[in-house]
Amino acid sequence: MHPMLKPALRRAWRGRNTVQFGVTPAHAVTLGPMDIATGSFLELLDGTRGLPLLREEARALDLSDRHVDILVSRLAEAGLLDDPGAGGAEAEALRRRAETLERQRPDAASLSVVHPAPGGGLRTLAARRSMRVQVRGAGRVGAMIAAVLSSSGVGRVDVLDGGRTEPSDVAPGGLPAESVGERRDTAARQLVRRSAVGRPPRSDGPGGSPAGGEPALSLIVVAPRDGLAVHAPDPDIAAPWIASGTPHLYAGVVEATGVVGPLVLPGGTGCAGCLALHRAERDPQWPRMLAQWRSGRRTAVQACDLGLATAVSGLAAAHALSFLDGELPASTGTRWEAAMPMLDWRSARLGPHLDCACGAAGHTEGELTSATGSPQDTMAG
Repeated sequence: MHPMLKPALRRAWRGRNTVQFGVTPAHAVTLGPMDIATGSFLELLDGTRGLPLLREEARALDLSDRHVDILVSRLAEAGLLDDPGAGGAEAEALRRRAETLERQRPDAASLSVVHPAPGGGLRTLAARRSMRVQVRGAGRVGAMIAAVLSSSGVGRVDVLDGGRTEPSDVAPGGLPAESVGERRDTAARQLVRRSAVGRPPRSDGPGGSPAGGEPALSLIVVAPRDGLAVHAPDPDIAAPWIASGTPHLYAGVVEATGVVGPLVLPGGTGCAGCLALHRAERDPQWPRMLAQWRSGRRTAVQACDLGLATAVSGLAAAHALSFLDGELPASTGTRWEAAMPMLDWRSARLGPHLDCACGAAGHTEGELTSATGSPQDTMAG
């Protein structure tokens, strides 16, 4: 091991004998008591020295071998240490891709804070390369989500949509102006390819199919151009995903309101069918109105503010990446909404419905609450 203090965490002295690593409350750690000699020793933890050399140089500071071992152990337990050579074979393969890694250093630094084990950040970043995500929709929201996921190292991002790119689809970070008139799926594939970081590895081993085959879907992001399909998702469309156990996340903008979530874990959280049943119970007229909205004449232009679409895309992509990296983001079984002009993000938990065929009712309610934070109001509208 070649211990290295995580470069992503800024360091400052809190008084004379306590050091704080990190700025924000979510990840900051304080360590003390610490004398001046030990503080000087911290400068040696830069990943260029193994423990034998660290002990030797510490003696020049009048620090014992035992003191060094205890300090390194405390730093490791606090998640403050990294190791330039840790992370396993996949991380080492990524290190050999110098150009790719240079572009993703900010991502690796962020993940090193979130995943505290030495090499954990790079191991997580490397794991994304074997994953496959499908984005359903290539409008202002969907195309941008696809680009962010591809640029964040997800190995394969498929985008499904029909028709041809219109001027209203164009957005910074999404479909460019030169794609107007092209097939949306073609333009989206080109966008994903331009955004990609290096070439993904061949699928072979856990989580994928044999080499030359198609890797299994890790996640579906539902981001249709018509935001009504996110505000009131169709249970029939989601039924195959429920049956196959495929996680899916909804994101979009409808009438100047941004929506992110829920992230549906089939059999574990509320789904589109649960939402429809809850709404029908609370508002008997809801099914009647929804049928009119779905079948009536659609407006020529969707009310989709570019700034709000960008915010929704970024938040949805971040939630998707958190899930792909092995965490349960706050959108798990929960929907987040922000309406213009105040843009105050509010959350509503989507509880499973007893009459829904998804089977999530009563499954892991307590576990979900503890994983996603404090209990929230059940979604009603």
